[in-house]
Amino acid sequence: MTTAKNNRKPTNKKPAKKAAASGNSSFWGGLWSVGWKLALVTTAVLAVYCIYLDQIIARKFEGQKWYLPAQIFSRSMALYPGAPVSHGQFIDELKLLGYRKVANPRQIGEFSASSSRVELWRRPFLHPEGQQPAQQVMVSFDVNGVASVERLSDHRQLAVFHLEPVLLDRIVTGDGEDRLFVPTKEIPETVVEGLILTEDRSFYEHYGINPLAIVRAAMVNLSAGRTVQGGSTLTQQLAKNFFLSSERSLIRKIREALMAVIIDARYSKQEILEAYLNEVYMGQDHNRAIHGMGLASQFYFGRPIGELTVAQQALLVAEIKGPSYYNPWRYPQRAQERRDLVLRLMMEGNKINVDQYKVAVSSPLGLRNAARPVHQKLPAFFARVKQELRDRYGDALLKQSGIKVYTTLDPLAQEAAEKAVSATLKSLDSKNSGLQAGMVVTERYTYGIAAMVGDRNPGYDGYDRAEEIRRPIGSLVKPFVYATALAQGTKYNLFTPLKDEPITLKNEQGQTWSPKNDDRQFSGQVPLLTALTNSMNVPTVNLGMAIGLDAIATTLRQSGWRESVPAYPSMLLGAVNGSPLMVAQIYQTLANNGHYRQLNAVTAVLDKDNQPLQVSYLPQSEAIDPAVNYLVQYALTQVVQSGTAAKLGAAFPGVTLAGKTGTSNDQRDSWFAGFDERNVAAIWVGRDDNGKTGLYGSSGAMAIYRNFLNERAPLSLRLPPVNGVVQGYFDRDTGIARQRDCRAVVAAPALADSYHPADNCGDSSPWWKRMFGG
Repeated sequence: MTTAKNNRKPTNKKPAKKAAASGNSSFWGGLWSVGWKLALVTTAVLAVYCIYLDQIIARKFEGQKWYLPAQIFSRSMALYPGAPVSHGQFIDELKLLGYRKVANPRQIGEFSASSSRVELWRRPFLHPEGQQPAQQVMVSFDVNGVASVERLSDHRQLAVFHLEPVLLDRIVTGDGEDRLFVPTKEIPETVVEGLILTEDRSFYEHYGINPLAIVRAAMVNLSAGRTVQGGSTLTQQLAKNFFLSSERSLIRKIREALMAVIIDARYSKQEILEAYLNEVYMGQDHNRAIHGMGLASQFYFGRPIGELTVAQQALLVAEIKGPSYYNPWRYPQRAQERRDLVLRLMMEGNKINVDQYKVAVSSPLGLRNAARPVHQKLPAFFARVKQELRDRYGDALLKQSGIKVYTTLDPLAQEAAEKAVSATLKSLDSKNSGLQAGMVVTERYTYGIAAMVGDRNPGYDGYDRAEEIRRPIGSLVKPFVYATALAQGTKYNLFTPLKDEPITLKNEQGQTWSPKNDDRQFSGQVPLLTALTNSMNVPTVNLGMAIGLDAIATTLRQSGWRESVPAYPSMLLGAVNGSPLMVAQIYQTLANNGHYRQLNAVTAVLDKDNQPLQVSYLPQSEAIDPAVNYLVQYALTQVVQSGTAAKLGAAFPGVTLAGKTGTSNDQRDSWFAGFDERNVAAIWVGRDDNGKTGLYGSSGAMAIYRNFLNERAPLSLRLPPVNGVVQGYFDRDTGIARQRDCRAVVAAPALADSYHPADNCGDSSPWWKRMFGG
């Protein structure tokens, strides 16, 4: 019995152990089976997801990384012998461009100046005609403007020399991101080194992520009880900025890490650095997000990144940590402490020496003047630019990335115009509040719009009185009446007598019109020149009716007037509705020897590859015979010297200016148009409700022009001899051509073809009678 029992126990245990072993084996086998299948599926899903991410990254990196806003540039100042640019204006331009005045220019971006010469080391820049290299020149000036431009490297006299244009603004799209792309080779090495030392020391060693840095940051944050240190590499930051939101979640961090690894595997460290340096968020300019080191340099310091000091470069790196927290204008102490930390890291990393460190940490932040905006508020001018781009290049142009638009705007003329409008209307407010103004300034020789002001508050983006208003232009039409008459040289010269007697005209409906002079007086007759100089109404109407309304309307249209001209006698006194831009167009023709060319605001457009876009040329033609136009120019100088604009002449003695005042009925509109050697200006002053202003052209619009010239010293108008014009002499009473030595004659230019002075001063008596007084 015992043996039997002993023999049964072992036989019962073996099957139990086998069953247990068999169960364990089956469990682990099943787990392994599920595990490797799950791992395979996970690997496959991860691989597919990585391929998906890789495609996203490739499209971004190998396509268009960013939408680069269209850059809008001012005109590029051209210097050549005889250029109408004064010594003072040139220095003002250099200061506007951020050049530094020194005793002896030794590097790019510096200049020195004496009383008549300026030595300049110009920056390299992209001109519409091609890349312009850095160049050291000596510019000499005389009373007429530029005398010579000498290249100092070989002492060669240059035919033409350009300064770089001012970057006026960038047309930012709906995402609000603003950036200025700068290739890595143009970014100082100290910026790159400071960035790596501060943000990612192992950048060149890791493969997109740095596990040790992540662990170290986690431990620091845990011990601090809050986030005080990040473990993200530059590549991770780039992945987040390029592709991900700012959401804080584990899934986003995993995606960020995967993308960083893919980016690092796909692209070189230099490509990653270039993308980062142009993508990183650097601050906020009102509603514009500042991205990239290139734009940040302009935003914080107002100069290219290549011209920054070591201290300024360190501040840029410092701002990456938190542009709002380290805002140098709002929190200068914080910004300086962070900058000094970056400088210390650079010194400890042997990127700068101790002396450089001491100089840098003791230097101020060197910020631009925060009161001067980094981009210009030019609503009237920018509206004209956009319209011209649509008309000449098509609606889709501004949607293209990276285009560069070169315009005609002269920043100094714009500043002078804005100051003149604001100051003049403010001074008039005490007697006449609620006035508004519109002003257009053009370049006399290039036909470019140099300045536009559409509101008494020039930065206000609203109704544009420089272009959109339509108001009667008053006596500004008169020079075109007289130009039409003077073209008939056998009938009219500057001293032809015109009737100044009461006149009544009747239209087809039986309505009558009796024009009067401003002083309500009549002189019987006056010389043509006097009638224009003093802006007399009755002689002008008599002259206009004699030569014909259609002929005058033709002269206006040929001079550039593009809207209807009413065929009524009142047109002769300015019952023609226009804007300052329209007036500037026709006076531009008068200022340019009668040659019409359409005014423009855009000179060239380059695509993202810096290739010029083709565009049709602007129309041009001869509107007024140059000889006839010379007589009109001469008459307009007399308006300023002794006529209705005499106060302007008295304000600038010794300076030859040309101009014409204009006033509409009941003094509702005050106008002035004029020009010196450099600029043409057209100005309107009035009320938006078309109410009476109590102002003449000379007391309203001309006051703005006078203040404009106070801000921008005029260059005396030169009237060189023109073919077909001779010095004439005329009887002061009859206007008949006489010889120089005759009695009671006055001198004035005359058309050579029609100037035929009579022999013997017009006396047909025999010589012996004249000798004895017979």
